[in-house]
Amino acid sequence: MFGGLAKSLFGSSNDRYVKSLNPIVTRIAGHEAAMQAMSDDELAQQTVRFRERLANGETLDDLLPEAFATVREAAVRKLGMRHFDVQMVGGIVLHRGEIAEMRTGEGKTLVATLATYLNALAGKGVHVVTVNDYLARRDAEWMAQVYRFLGMSVGVIVPNLTDHQRREAYGSDITYGTNNEFGFDYLRDNMKYDRASMTQRPFNFAIVDEVDSILIDEARTPLIISGPTDDKSELYMQVDAVVKLFAEEDYEKDEKQKSIILTEDGTEKAERALEAAGLLIGANLYDFENTQVVHHLNQALRANMMFKRDTDYIVKDGKVVIIDEFTGRMMDGRRWSDGLHQAVEAKEGVTIEPENQTLASITFQNYFRMYPKLSGMTGTAATEAAEFHQIYKMNVVSIPTNVEVRRVDEEDEFYKTMQDKFIAIARSIKEHAEKGQPVLVGTVSIEKSELLAEYLEKEGVPHKVLNARYHEMEAHIVSQAGRAGAVTIATNMAGRGTDIKLGGNLEFRVGDELAEMPDGAERDAAIERIRVEIEEEKARVLAAGGLFVLGTERHESRRIDNQLRGRSGRQGDPGLSRFYLSLDDDLLRIFGPDTMFSKMMRSNIADGEAIGSKWLSKAIETAQKKVEARNYDVRKQVVEYDDVMNDQRKVIYEQRADIMDAETVGDVVIDMRGETVNGLVGEACPVGTYPEQWDIAGLKARSVEILNVDPPVDAWIAEQDGIEPEDVENRIREMADAEVEAKVADLEPSMWTSIEKSILLQNLDHHWKEHLAMLDALRQVIHLRAYAQKTPINEYKQEAFALFERMLAVIREDVTKTIAHATFRLPEAPSLPDLPDFLTTHFDPFTGEDNSDDFDGGSAGTVPQQMPPFQIPQPAQADLGDNPEHWEGRVNRNSPCPCGSGRKYKHCHGALTGAVPEG
Repeated sequence: MFGGLAKSLFGSSNDRYVKSLNPIVTRIAGHEAAMQAMSDDELAQQTVRFRERLANGETLDDLLPEAFATVREAAVRKLGMRHFDVQMVGGIVLHRGEIAEMRTGEGKTLVATLATYLNALAGKGVHVVTVNDYLARRDAEWMAQVYRFLGMSVGVIVPNLTDHQRREAYGSDITYGTNNEFGFDYLRDNMKYDRASMTQRPFNFAIVDEVDSILIDEARTPLIISGPTDDKSELYMQVDAVVKLFAEEDYEKDEKQKSIILTEDGTEKAERALEAAGLLIGANLYDFENTQVVHHLNQALRANMMFKRDTDYIVKDGKVVIIDEFTGRMMDGRRWSDGLHQAVEAKEGVTIEPENQTLASITFQNYFRMYPKLSGMTGTAATEAAEFHQIYKMNVVSIPTNVEVRRVDEEDEFYKTMQDKFIAIARSIKEHAEKGQPVLVGTVSIEKSELLAEYLEKEGVPHKVLNARYHEMEAHIVSQAGRAGAVTIATNMAGRGTDIKLGGNLEFRVGDELAEMPDGAERDAAIERIRVEIEEEKARVLAAGGLFVLGTERHESRRIDNQLRGRSGRQGDPGLSRFYLSLDDDLLRIFGPDTMFSKMMRSNIADGEAIGSKWLSKAIETAQKKVEARNYDVRKQVVEYDDVMNDQRKVIYEQRADIMDAETVGDVVIDMRGETVNGLVGEACPVGTYPEQWDIAGLKARSVEILNVDPPVDAWIAEQDGIEPEDVENRIREMADAEVEAKVADLEPSMWTSIEKSILLQNLDHHWKEHLAMLDALRQVIHLRAYAQKTPINEYKQEAFALFERMLAVIREDVTKTIAHATFRLPEAPSLPDLPDFLTTHFDPFTGEDNSDDFDGGSAGTVPQQMPPFQIPQPAQADLGDNPEHWEGRVNRNSPCPCGSGRKYKHCHGALTGAVPEG
């Protein structure tokens, strides 16, 4: 009560912070008259002056008022748009590395130009991150008019660019691109073998558009670059045979989580069977050495006991094809990860295809935390403010709207059954559409979109259905969702980044209707006609009450609901929003079990009857908060585990960079050889022991195997009474050094350096890849330590550290061994190997589809044509011709194949092997 009273008297902390920025906004306004008086050339020269002032010791904060005023005036001249004062506040918030929460339609794209320009003055590059490549191209092309006018260079990163094109884009003052592309480029760069082929510069500053979508929603799944592994089909079949011996009492399963664990008796049975099959090391299944076997055993258990044929998958043409649990459709080309798909293949007795092994991966949390300064903007962030601060150290600042919001948010309507609810929704949509009010309907899944479409067809309501798969087409549909009587059904994530303007969008209508008309008086007249039509239609829509946003159910996150609601009431327009709920909704069904509320609803409400009250809405909000807290804990745990790998990733990537940058790596190789010798002698001749206790035969054998020398240790002991292990170590090291020196005596120093670098980098990459696979397997089973009253994350940290130390020792040994045994008769320095073929994957947490939008392959995939800035040619289907040989490079690899098979192009005629699947 007292908190509410204080807030009403003094304002919230957010209000006070925004108010504290007003003096800066006043200073910006003070420069406006001077900027307006400048000629175009004088205004463009401001960038040169600012950079000179930076070089002379001024800071970006010193330049801010004048720089922001410069951008405001440039936007007026090039775009015909003037930044509002509240947009200046947003620009200051972004410059300070905070999140600007601005309502839909308040001009976030324009706000970003302020902080982007100011921070680009330092010459270190600014990245503007968007949720899809359509928005990256659109925003870059649109705002580049301002930047280029002021003398700044602009680049854009979209799928299927060559390394040269990427390097040019990253070398620009300002670079637009998607979160996936930035992340994959970082991983790819750290797989390359020389600095010249890397594309990115050191990180400086990033502005993330739709920051909640990228840093929270998409951060549930990591970016992964993977490649094929060795054939393990025999292992899968052996483990599958063991699992088929189990009875129901040998395991416990959780159908909600689709997980399964062995009972004590089941564990004993597994140990005996695996021992008989020769797969167990030692007698204990959960010994560290059996981590991989336990992982495969768990996946085989899930495949046999949890996944059902013709429900979760079907077997078609000798292949296991996943069935989408939401739509019931076959998902050709998709495979379960972590060996689960191979386990199902073993269960069904079909050909086991090799699994893909992770070559590099990173979470968005750890990628974006590498930027020294990070900021973001979105319409909805306040509900996740604690998470943004804890994980990214970013504060959320709510920016006031330029014009007061006039949207009416009505109470939720509750129905007993989903059928009652959908009937009511269809009637409500028909009623509003008939009076000329546009309706935007938000659903939580594609399945629900299609179900609602059926109800609307019965009511005879024209409508459009879209989802978040085809971004450019989606933007066209959403942009016209404000036309009189339009009914648009969208998944809750669809259409972000596109304004819904009442009466329609002039730019999109001109592009769609006048695409073929040449410039001239006739085109100008047509544009004017469309403009008048839009104004007339807008007046009708305003009279009807503006955009009506209708939610078919509550999402488990309030933020997603707020995103949908925020599409209405843009820039002071009137609007209406309402959510329809039923007891069959996922949120109430899963997170509100057989409660007093549901019993009361079922027994006291007649079929088709609706109720609504603030109390019920509050109960739903409480359920959402609980789910949000649970989801946050899950994401926090993902970060905790990835932080362990991230520390190791940084060490490996820094080591690679040091090797590539070094003029000579001889000292590194000699140190590795010394450490290896130290390990060999330490193992065979422990400190504090006598020579007669030493394993001399073992030391000699290991020296021949690794160092390619045969040390006469017996003779050394005979000739020197009381010889110490340290003496033996020094003599073996001298022999090993001499052996290598003799071998490379005839080689040019530069050639030898190239050979050493090549051996170091290839060994580092090989063992890092194996280490990632081991960490993946360890992560799958580490939760079992909880049964021993141990904290899994602490156990994971200890095991991961031990594995990392072991990996470094093996790398030292392998580098030493390779150099000791190799023969060098090269007329010139060896060329470093090409990157392996690989797949990039990032699964959309909402659709389950791979949205990486990238070609499959390292060295394999190149784009033949030179891309002009911002325009990636995507020919119409009819322009492609019938010859598949002409499709390569002209069809996006994630688009449907032009042959009409229904598969993605990369899985059909665009397959890297050149083989076209049957059927």
